[in-house]
Amino acid sequence: MVLRHRKQAQNGDIEKGSSSSEDSKAQTHSNDVERYQGDEYDVLLRYAADEAEKLRGAGEDEDKEEEGTYKRLWYAPWKKVKTGGVAERKVPSEWLNTDIAKGLSDRDIGPRREGFGYNELQSETENPFLKIVSYFRGPILYVMEIAVVLAAGLRDFIDFGVIIGILCLNATVGFYQEKQAGDIVAELKAGIALRAVVVRDGKEQEIEARELVAGDIVVVEEGATIPADVKLLASYDDKDGSKFLESNERKARSRESRSSEENADDEDEDASDQKGPSVCSIDQSSITGESLAVDKYIGDIAYYTCIVKRGKVFGVVTSIAKNSFVGRTAALVTGSHDQGHFQIVLRGIGVVLLVMVIAFIFAVWIAGFFRGIAIATPPENNLLVYALVFLIIGVPVGLPVVTTTTMAVGAAYLARRKAIVQKLTAIESLAGVDILCSDKTGTLTANKLSLNEPFVAPDVDPAWFITVAILASSHNVKSLDPIDKVTIIGLKDYPRAREMLREGWVTHKFTPFDPVSKRITAEVERDGEKYICAKGAPNAILKLRNFDPSTAAKYRAKSQEFAQRGFRSLGVAVKKENEDWELLGLMSMSDPPRPDTASTIREAVDLGIHIKMLTGDAVAIAKETCKALSLGTNVFDSERLIGGGMSGTEVNDFVEAADGFAEVFPEHKYQVVDILQKRGHLIAMTGDVDDAPSLKKADCGIAVQGASDAARTAADVVFLDEGLSTIITSIKVARQIFHRMKAYIIYRIALCIHLEFYLMLSIIILNETIRVDLVVFLAIFADVATIAIAYDNAPHAKKPVDWQLPKVWIISTVMGLLLAAGTWIIRGTLFLEHGTERGGIVQNFGSVQEVLFLEVALTESWIIFITRLSQGPDSGDFEWPSFQLLAAVFGVDVLATVFALFGWISGPAPHGGWTDVVTVVRIWLFSFGVVLVIALVYLVMNTFTWLDRIGRPSRSRKNEKLENFIAELQRMTLVHERDSEHHDSYHFALPSTSKGTDGTKNERKEGPEPRQEQDETEPAKEETPAEEKADGVPS
Repeated sequence: MVLRHRKQAQNGDIEKGSSSSEDSKAQTHSNDVERYQGDEYDVLLRYAADEAEKLRGAGEDEDKEEEGTYKRLWYAPWKKVKTGGVAERKVPSEWLNTDIAKGLSDRDIGPRREGFGYNELQSETENPFLKIVSYFRGPILYVMEIAVVLAAGLRDFIDFGVIIGILCLNATVGFYQEKQAGDIVAELKAGIALRAVVVRDGKEQEIEARELVAGDIVVVEEGATIPADVKLLASYDDKDGSKFLESNERKARSRESRSSEENADDEDEDASDQKGPSVCSIDQSSITGESLAVDKYIGDIAYYTCIVKRGKVFGVVTSIAKNSFVGRTAALVTGSHDQGHFQIVLRGIGVVLLVMVIAFIFAVWIAGFFRGIAIATPPENNLLVYALVFLIIGVPVGLPVVTTTTMAVGAAYLARRKAIVQKLTAIESLAGVDILCSDKTGTLTANKLSLNEPFVAPDVDPAWFITVAILASSHNVKSLDPIDKVTIIGLKDYPRAREMLREGWVTHKFTPFDPVSKRITAEVERDGEKYICAKGAPNAILKLRNFDPSTAAKYRAKSQEFAQRGFRSLGVAVKKENEDWELLGLMSMSDPPRPDTASTIREAVDLGIHIKMLTGDAVAIAKETCKALSLGTNVFDSERLIGGGMSGTEVNDFVEAADGFAEVFPEHKYQVVDILQKRGHLIAMTGDVDDAPSLKKADCGIAVQGASDAARTAADVVFLDEGLSTIITSIKVARQIFHRMKAYIIYRIALCIHLEFYLMLSIIILNETIRVDLVVFLAIFADVATIAIAYDNAPHAKKPVDWQLPKVWIISTVMGLLLAAGTWIIRGTLFLEHGTERGGIVQNFGSVQEVLFLEVALTESWIIFITRLSQGPDSGDFEWPSFQLLAAVFGVDVLATVFALFGWISGPAPHGGWTDVVTVVRIWLFSFGVVLVIALVYLVMNTFTWLDRIGRPSRSRKNEKLENFIAELQRMTLVHERDSEHHDSYHFALPSTSKGTDGTKNERKEGPEPRQEQDETEPAKEETPAEEKADGVPS
């Protein structure tokens, strides 16, 4: 049997073959014989090199074969295009064989980037052409596109061109405004880009992380964020791996000397020892939720966006961001196209208006049938013309564009104030927020830890106390933990401690803080004497040995006293070789409130926003901070969220009534947001390092300054400035933007109802309509004038806002009917005669078409000045119109007046359709009177309490039975037990009461061990100050 490679083409009869094939094989065989002659080991090495090259070639072929899939285009089924591809490619193995000392050269970068792109998460980018096309999609725009087809069918090419112009104008303005806002946001995002240290051309250099390619050698150290998926190669001080090999040899000799009767646990430890020493520790909580840092060994993968807690290592980039573990997960979310509430509201309004248009056309056509009006003749008065008129006036073509432009302009305004809006629909959510769950550090406080007077044990030298505290701190000055930083800075007040540190100390081992031990330890040596220095939570320090009860009690009392004063406290202890641990005292430090926080909180209360503080600090410290900030002091331990035995409704009532929670972790924040949302509240949530789940869950997730990449990706808004005032200012701006959008929607619906009712009655009663040409220009004027609403001065509501669509429709309908009544009044005056000329409002001469056109144009353009006024008792103070809005409306009014004066496109009419000046003045005065009446009605309607309640959802609703059922269901656990006869049984039980086979109580694990340097009376190692978090230090 002859074997053929799967890619080899069929060549006829295998036995006969072909002469060319046989000649080729013979030539290859001859070359192989010549190549593999000579010294035995030279031949062996050449053979190994040739086979390795073949394997690499085969791997590349397989990559090319698997690279992407082919798909037929729906609009061209005879064509196939490749999908996937670059993102699915595997990095060739030889790309990862980079020399640690030299790194990649400049010529290696281009091909690798061309194959895989930049090292950044795949973001939703739209083709500019497809983006423009999106402005022609939707129920409202489809109606105008039908009108285009209808105008073409009627051979009304003027209207055909003008309608297309309207559509293009709206699309162009919308695209430009969104692009302009997007460019501002992109520019700000570039300023917070992650950076990485890379080895290239034999030199270490710092570059933007997005410039990394597969195969780059990177240096990551304590406090740094992993810039891509990285395979760890060596410790920074062991480039050649000699220390690693030496350590493995020592461990191998140690294993050989062990007894052969070791138990299985020891065997497992041996297996882990074979990896060699741990070269670093990585905090993977942002992707796994695991609070304890994970030890990493040579050959392990360090994942993108995780944070180095210990060590400094070399690594090689194995996968860039979008192909990384985090990137593949993020792509699942990025690829989704969930509709925001704003799009749902717009779509609903568009559908209702479309249904109304169909109903009015149906009514007009029925009347036309009774009158015997033909479908397409005569040209100026037929059923298709009627349909075209209603299609143009019945749907506001500019509604999607104007509202989107308003949000885009608002987003650009916020960006200039260091608030990056990543999703335009987040503005609507921010405007409706009624509860803000805020962290403490950097938002409510100044994010500036200061060292206070410590408590030093009797007979202990304060200089020795501070020396031990600094020995038990990280010494990586590039990315110091905030507590270590303030400890080291405190040296300025202890000159003798500075002298002690110069006495030749050597650090042999440094164990960073972890949430299990709750302390930091360092093994140090001086003059041949060895010490172990410890710093951490007071109770964690007390557990180092059984200290004298009176000393421990005094120590705890001092710790509690610090907490009640709002101070964080850390215990310090030292152990000299062959001696017991000695308690040295307590450090105390504080983070004072920001000077503007108290006034900002009062302002937030006036805006109807309830602030709940979620902090990692202890309850006593949290309450003390609340008192200083005039916040409520109903602050509780986060454990009560999960434990405590409360029913579902009781837990929800408890969370809703609380002013804050202390000692919280990411899972607690998520739970708080979830409970409050189920009660009908709109939640804004601030977060930094590992709060991505709660930021994604919140109605408006806010990533504060220094947040991790994962948190920024999950957030709706990213703030580049600290402080609560920035957030409150953004909420006020969001409410102003919401006011503009709501004013425009009320205005535009009123305009549609105005002309629909007037023209329906006019056609049914008089068999008369406004000319299609003039109707088209009315539509243009309505949109062009009010695009400037995006730049209008607007009040911010004093309470959280809602769409209240029933109220919007009631007010719009009343205003539309009043506008229609005004138009009917002016039309009625034209039946009066003055001699041989028209009478009524016409003084000398004037066309019916132009008179109606001018009155409609004036009243409709002025209505925007009414809808921008107060929209209810809590809508805020009066603001004068902006110059842009005044100029746009005045420009439209002047143009409409010129149309009326000179009779442009008025059709056949006396005096060429011209209208005298006196008549025009009369129309202006009449229109002003109509608008004045409508303004009075509008203001009166907005004072009605019952109307203000219509459509406003309840912000505190509960379903007691459902809440209790879900709570009990969540507490149930499936228990698996096995008896002595190996029989399995399963049953449901509460986690707090279920017992295992050994009879021990299976206590419910409420969550990860607190990641704190303190316990019940001590603050957690809470949100890290911004300047540290920017370097990747997790909270």
